[in-house]
Amino acid sequence: MTTISSGPWDEQEIRDFLSAAVIPVRVASNGSSGPLVQSLWFVPDGTMLRCCTQQSSVLARRLGKDDRIGFEVAADAPPYRGVRGTGVASLSTGDVEPTLRRLIARYQGDDRSDLSDWLMSRIDSEVAITIVPSTLTSWDYSPRMTT
Repeated sequence: MTTISSGPWDEQEIRDFLSAAVIPVRVASNGSSGPLVQSLWFVPDGTMLRCCTQQSSVLARRLGKDDRIGFEVAADAPPYRGVRGTGVASLSTGDVEPTLRRLIARYQGDDRSDLSDWLMSRIDSEVAITIVPSTLTSWDYSPRMTT
């Protein structure tokens, strides 16, 4: 169950923002040397986020040992607004292809590109990540940033 801990948006407004925000999610994972933040493409699924990474990546290795994560989806340009939260991330090799295809369509469009071909050529070494939030916080500074 996801708890909205603070912020101006209810769950539907958070879902709407995540659907409209075609920017990477920043994922913070835990490791023996401390936290690490990495950016990944994501596809929203309700309040869950679906991503892919290489099975051999630092993030996949860390999540295999400790599934607790923090995350943030926010643009770097005004108006400053976004969603952040905590939760758990699960790894799966079973739904890599549909997840990767959705990610490519979301960030690259329907046209094939060298990047999309390259990403699909590495599908056998990818792993899907499902982020299930336990807490969500939103912020929206748009009203105070209008001129």
